[in-house]
Amino acid sequence: MNRQAASPSAAPARALDGHTPMMQQYLSLKAQHPDTLLFYRMGDFYELFFEDAEKAARLLDITLTTRGQSNGEPIRMAGVPFHAVEQYLARLVKLGESVVIAEQVGEPGATKGPMERAVSRIVTPGTLTDAALLDERRDALLLAASLHRGTLGLAWLNLANGDLRLMECPAEALQAQFERLRPAEVLVPDGLSLPLIETLSPALRRLADWQFDADTGTRLLTGHFGTRDLAGFGVEGLPVALGAAAALYEYARATQQQSLAHVTGLVVERESEYLRLDAATRRNLELTETLRGEPAPTLLSLLDTCVTSMGSRWLRHALHHPLRDRAVPAARHEAVAELVGDGDGSVAAAVRAALRGVADVDRITARIALRSARPRDLSALRESLVRLPELGHALRGANAALSVELARALIIAPEALGLLQAAIAPEPAAMIRDGGVIAPGYDAELDELRGIQNNCGEFLLALEARERERTGIASLKVEFNKVHGFYIEVSRANADKVPDDYRRRQTLKNAERYITPELKSFEDKALSASERALAREKLLYDGILDELAGHIPALQRIARALATLDGLAAFAEAALRCGYVRPSFGEQPGIRIDGGRHPVVERQVENFIRNDARLAATRRMLMITGPNMGGKSTFMRQVALICLLAHVGSFVPADAAGIGPLDAIFTRIGASDDLASGRSTFMVEMTEAAAILHGATEHSLVLMDEIGRGTSTFDGLALAFAIARQLLEKNRSLTLFATHYFELTRLNADYPECANVHLDAVEHGHRIVFLHALEEGPASQSYGIEVAALAGIPAPVIRDAKRRLRALENREIGAGPQADLFALLPEPEAGPLSHPVLTALADIDPDALTPREALERLYSLKRLAG
Repeated sequence: MNRQAASPSAAPARALDGHTPMMQQYLSLKAQHPDTLLFYRMGDFYELFFEDAEKAARLLDITLTTRGQSNGEPIRMAGVPFHAVEQYLARLVKLGESVVIAEQVGEPGATKGPMERAVSRIVTPGTLTDAALLDERRDALLLAASLHRGTLGLAWLNLANGDLRLMECPAEALQAQFERLRPAEVLVPDGLSLPLIETLSPALRRLADWQFDADTGTRLLTGHFGTRDLAGFGVEGLPVALGAAAALYEYARATQQQSLAHVTGLVVERESEYLRLDAATRRNLELTETLRGEPAPTLLSLLDTCVTSMGSRWLRHALHHPLRDRAVPAARHEAVAELVGDGDGSVAAAVRAALRGVADVDRITARIALRSARPRDLSALRESLVRLPELGHALRGANAALSVELARALIIAPEALGLLQAAIAPEPAAMIRDGGVIAPGYDAELDELRGIQNNCGEFLLALEARERERTGIASLKVEFNKVHGFYIEVSRANADKVPDDYRRRQTLKNAERYITPELKSFEDKALSASERALAREKLLYDGILDELAGHIPALQRIARALATLDGLAAFAEAALRCGYVRPSFGEQPGIRIDGGRHPVVERQVENFIRNDARLAATRRMLMITGPNMGGKSTFMRQVALICLLAHVGSFVPADAAGIGPLDAIFTRIGASDDLASGRSTFMVEMTEAAAILHGATEHSLVLMDEIGRGTSTFDGLALAFAIARQLLEKNRSLTLFATHYFELTRLNADYPECANVHLDAVEHGHRIVFLHALEEGPASQSYGIEVAALAGIPAPVIRDAKRRLRALENREIGAGPQADLFALLPEPEAGPLSHPVLTALADIDPDALTPREALERLYSLKRLAG
């Protein structure tokens, strides 16, 4: 955890008296950023000193050295080359560190003492804009959180595209919001005590409490947007979120050392906008990462065939933000249907082909606003804008409202494109300091300077020819050396022919060297042409960025349209590749799925079994029984994923799907503990179940898998029964309830809206075959021992388990197929089943005996029989 200084004018950590002038300058800058690594530019290196050097050497595995002394203390230092600094910054940011960059801003020798240096930028995990530091397919969000009387205020900014959002929600929603947003860096008040934030946030900054002030937030944002108030943004009644926005805005502005010109709007999010997905549900459905934290196989890895990084980020955001209002996903369905066409996918193919030449317009626009765009950013933007007419041509026959809207948004920005085509070279250098960025013909002065650089030899030859003709001196030479510069050399024998405008520069034994006004003027230009050309290019480049800044709203509009179109094209590609269908929305509560499949699992296995799902007002709960490995969890997850995909705007993996009103998806699946917070597996299970019982409504989809298995049999059965009744009677949610407690199948006798279904399996010889087909009615048996055998449990253990199961079933009055779950496991009493001969016989594995061993076992049995 890092702590940000409350004020940039904090006192230096060391007294400066006694230090060298260089160290005084360094320590003055360091005092303003005491908890941040300071990269101090010295020639071709960024150097770190003292504690920063030790920390950087440890984190970056670079050499730590000691050189000289300052104030009687050895100077510990470590450094990285300036031309490779981005790779080191990327490593530090991934570790949650922040870095202050101090550049040389003075001229060598211009002042006494060390060259002047100033902070040029601050690099933190949540304020990245440089392409080399960002994950191109994932947003890096800066989030500020504040808490007041149980209300959590959130403000977050995607600095790489200028998207600023606010929200207020109950404090208990903190984990769900963090799981949804996945911020790269979090700002909280110094006095806020929320242990959960510290466990969730990879980079936490604590700021002074006074920075989280609602009035300050209102003042800063109205000043930024140039409005009288914030009523137009819908932030009335959100003081806690505005307080978070105040700290967020000031922090972001301080790191960039400038205003945030590309933050052109403010969006207020409400929890009611999206299907509610708590943290457990997002993990269990494996939307963007597996339960083991890997990026594949997940729903995102399956669907993300986006051509651009903008599309990939849009898709990731969409999967975590399924919309509750079905108008937008329905419009997306219509647009995807047009891209799919009659099944040939020609429109989608044309769109994707045009998108292949498009760069990350979204982030390039932000870098233009922050004046950090590099020459190749601008050339990439130019080539992207050139491709917009091709995209418009691909959408020319579109009739869907969203497609028409996107086509209009992709109208080219002619002034911006014209400027880029005229001003930026076809293949510019990587950095403006290298020159060769501004196109020939854009600026006459620059062309002249370049002409001097490139045509120096031609000028000297032409001048020499003209002067020979003018003076009649055939041996006259025009030459250059580093000591005396340009000169005209004439032999002593021809000294009487020298014109009056020649001025003597140097006398040699057999010749005189002269300079003329024309040659002097050329010399002044030539010797400074390279330096002046670079300075002129920098001036022109800054002017181009200034001019492009006026086109930021248009470029942002284009970027949003490109990202959306790419995401929709990926949906269309998935529909064509995987055989997805367009879902429909209904007004009656319920879910109807014909031939549903799990989108990820079906790509991992052969011959995936399709299953129907029916939930309605008169059939609110499916009590699902069947063996482990039979497919219960897969079936439950596929229903949830089909509903989620429909509300995202994608086609779905089914033969047909109709979905009624939904407000949330809840899941209680799997067994995991949270020992860091002192919660056992069963405690986690009950905590998640409690959240469902408190939050689920009659329009919620609830997945309950093996509830109650983390405790004793009777406790677990009692809890599972009571939870199921609560869901039926009070919550009245659409529920998929998977269980091995066979007693729960009797619920449908009292609750007709509870239907029994099971995943089928059959025994074949001594093995079990899973059919993975959903059938009506309860399962006939558990097959737990057979599944254990498949898992590799030793054969003697399996035989002993079967023997004890038979004993239990014989002892149970009215035993059901899973009676072993509802009784203790006593040793069988003396009787026929416990005879020593039968026990010894049961332990024999005939296939594992040699003939000699078999004969010995036979004699042993004879002796036991008496």
